[in-house]
Amino acid sequence: MTATERFREAVDNRDLTALEDLFTEDIRLYSPVKFQPFEGRPMVLGLFGVLMRTFDDFRYIGQYTGAGETGADGTESPSTVLLFRATVDGREIHGIDLLHFDDNGRIKEFTVMVRPQSAVHALGQAVLAGLVADGLVPAPAAG
Repeated sequence: MTATERFREAVDNRDLTALEDLFTEDIRLYSPVKFQPFEGRPMVLGLFGVLMRTFDDFRYIGQYTGAGETGADGTESPSTVLLFRATVDGREIHGIDLLHFDDNGRIKEFTVMVRPQSAVHALGQAVLAGLVADGLVPAPAAG
């Protein structure tokens, strides 16, 4: 079974333990709702826990495999693009997950892109609430 297949199975089964084994210790996840990436296995696993509670009817609907540049050094690594559909707060989301793998087949970089903008906004609010509730980020200052 490929790393991509193991990842899809872990997401389908909402299995954070299986995901932990697939991520490098220094994984970086680039989110559509946050400028700076989520960094490190504990934070990315925490984010996945929130996402698994946030998405309704999450499903992968397609896959493309190839290679792409990652990181500041521009090195090329095996990569997979996974197309998905889901619902958040009643809004349908179309998106992709872009996974870049290290030499051992573990995910070292993960980029998420979603549309439409109204769904991005709903997703951002739901994820922030989940991250705050789980103690992974501080509550935003009232202002």
